Amino acid sequence: MDLNCDLGESFGNYRLGNDEALLSIVTSANIACGLHAGDPLVMGRTVRWAVSKGVAIGAHPGYPDLQGFGRREMNMSAEEVEAFVLYQIGALAGFVRAEGGELVHVKPHGALYNQAAKDRALARAIVQAVKRFSPHLIVVGLAGSVLVEEAREAGLPAAAEGFPDRAYNPDGTLKSRREPGAVLQTVEAVCQQAIRLATQGAGEGTQRVPVDTLCIHGDGAHAVEFATAVRESLLTAGVALRSLSPESLRL
Repeated sequence: MDLNCDLGESFGNYRLGNDEALLSIVTSANIACGLHAGDPLVMGRTVRWAVSKGVAIGAHPGYPDLQGFGRREMNMSAEEVEAFVLYQIGALAGFVRAEGGELVHVKPHGALYNQAAKDRALARAIVQAVKRFSPHLIVVGLAGSVLVEEAREAGLPAAAEGFPDRAYNPDGTLKSRREPGAVLQTVEAVCQQAIRLATQGAGEGTQRVPVDTLCIHGDGAHAVEFATAVRESLLTAGVALRSLSPESLRL
């Protein structure tokens, strides 16, 4: 099982999360590319840390919405989405190459990620951008989403993602944040959810969806504590941790 985290989201005088500490815990990093968060100095520094710690690096493109942190839906054409995603992949790849590393995956951020989980045209635009850059990059999307389906149909490797700190519906979809209990608050609940996702997948019964990677949110006040506990719980449960790679994915 891969353990990933969204990182590099500070910019200018704005500081968010403890990236260096989290990079000693996770196995993959999704690094912001400067449009929803991050800036060139933060991108370079975060990539440098990831390379030094042997953490797999992925581009984390979002909508051009710095003020809204990429969490507001935007009405963009498929052509615009493809261009903006390609632009961001290329920006991060430049830093990765400069540090002697290798870009492994692409995971959309925020509203772009959530919309692409259901909107097939949007998902195709993202997949097309990734494929144009490199057909070997892994597309990371919500387990059971159309983004994962579109990536696989296009011949790209895809990783199905689960969230240890979120409650799920029986069909494997995430419970709406508007519902009580949608976000798990305790270390114990998050660790139990992580083990369940890693060993059983998301959802219940015949609707269960396998999961390849677990996301730890890096911007929470207790991110390092939660990430450490999840890592230790998975290892104790006999779940081996490894970075994302095409060879590691369940096809």
